[in-house]
Amino acid sequence: MARLSAATWSLSAVAAGMLLVGCSGSVTVGTSMPKMSSDKLATTLAEKLAATTGRRLPDITCPEDLAGKVGTTTRCTLTADDGSTLGVTVKVTAVEEDQIDFDFEADGTASPAPN
Repeated sequence: MARLSAATWSLSAVAAGMLLVGCSGSVTVGTSMPKMSSDKLATTLAEKLAATTGRRLPDITCPEDLAGKVGTTTRCTLTADDGSTLGVTVKVTAVEEDQIDFDFEADGTASPAPN
């Protein structure tokens, strides 16, 4: 039974990821050279995903800060309860003073949990 609920969450994570296509975010960072910390980016993505799906905050990690330069991209990872992962690409679309606007899109398929 636990396996079924983990599999259901994995599928839900993939389905939720599909909902991220075309989503965007905006964060004011308050520095002379705009940069969003990897932690702030992960938190923002998790909050947007939870708001979109009505589920609890997912576990998202981002390996690097997001530089405030139009066209800059980074990859973050959503990890489901069963250990499967879904990549999320973030791309800066606009920077105005200390505000970074970005779009994000989840991969179409999840990677299985490592053995």
